[in-house]
Amino acid sequence: MQPFSSDDDSEKTHFLKTIALGYAVTENAISVLSDLKYNKSYIYYGGMAELLGIADSYTNETVNSIWEKKIYDSIHKDDLSKKHINELRFYNFIKNLPPQKREGFFVKESLRMFSRENKCFAVTHRMFYFYENDNSNIRFSLCLYNLRMDDEKEESFILNSLSHESYILDNEYDNRILSEREIEILRLIEKGMSSIDISNTLSISKNTVSRHRQNILEKLQAKNSVEACKIAKEMKLI
Repeated sequence: MQPFSSDDDSEKTHFLKTIALGYAVTENAISVLSDLKYNKSYIYYGGMAELLGIADSYTNETVNSIWEKKIYDSIHKDDLSKKHINELRFYNFIKNLPPQKREGFFVKESLRMFSRENKCFAVTHRMFYFYENDNSNIRFSLCLYNLRMDDEKEESFILNSLSHESYILDNEYDNRILSEREIEILRLIEKGMSSIDISNTLSISKNTVSRHRQNILEKLQAKNSVEACKIAKEMKLI
């Protein structure tokens, strides 16, 4: 997306919240705008939310997390894992592009979501990124959940709405996510080694180990080391 014309955070947020609301109303979608900088999400519920029993139609809420638990709880657990990995692949795909080449890209995939009565619905999930003013640092994500049309393909893609480029989401980009040193450290973490043990084993300072651990969590968008190891295993990084 294009960088914003104003440096005012409140103006940026208001602009994107209006977009998120518009999607929810016009498409009867569930729309989630997440502020990655402040770990906050603005959720707008269209008619689909009431169909699933998540919330009443045309309501909204703000949560102090970028993990929208009520929505995640309704997604099939296998699809939720796939969604997380696809978002990581998309994140790292974008990060490896020059800032001037990033405009227009989004990720699209199919999910299964369940109502309170355990009825399964086929859903299309799309995610877009929005950036800081220099168009380099990712600041916001916008996730859209729509009931899927029968003729839609079920594959997961990175698409560009301007150039019509498309890329199938697979493990092609996975080996770019972590450095060799980060993978080495993550393998030692999986073995139950502490930062001090890792420091002694690799002959590096404890502060360096801590910095690598923080980078691993950020790159894998994991809340803790256990989750990071689980994600890395699913992506066959370790």
